[in-house]
Amino acid sequence: MVMRCPKCGALEDRVVDSRASREGALIRRRRECARCHHRFTTYEQIEHEHLVVLKRDGRREEFSKEKLLSGIRKACQKRPVSPKVIEELVDRIEETAANKFDREVPSEFIGKMVMDELRQIDEVAYVRFASVYRRFKEATDFVQEVKKLGVKA
Repeated sequence: MVMRCPKCGALEDRVVDSRASREGALIRRRRECARCHHRFTTYEQIEHEHLVVLKRDGRREEFSKEKLLSGIRKACQKRPVSPKVIEELVDRIEETAANKFDREVPSEFIGKMVMDELRQIDEVAYVRFASVYRRFKEATDFVQEVKKLGVKA
């Protein structure tokens, strides 16, 4: 694969170093331009066929990694959860959904997986996400969810 140099625009380069990252889901390559010798980094990852999310109301929406990332970031806001952990969680969910479902993935599958994972990572983030996902209407809904965690409310 040849990449255009971001500095001079030349198409000739060589790979200086390659490494797998994110548990092999991504390959990081350090490249050097043959013309100006500028070094730059590229990333390769598997592109899944476009997943479609089947919503509760029957609508279909293209799977959006950014939307999932945004929702999880909001749940983890001001919590001791690193951005790397959040990105790995989203990658894991996308990979699992792509492997389990051919084209359409029910939103319930994604929501349940997020809650299961967040419950292990940070219980406050879990309750925050659950409050939106399960559409809590009253404070008692929060109390019941916290009681399920085995924590005194």
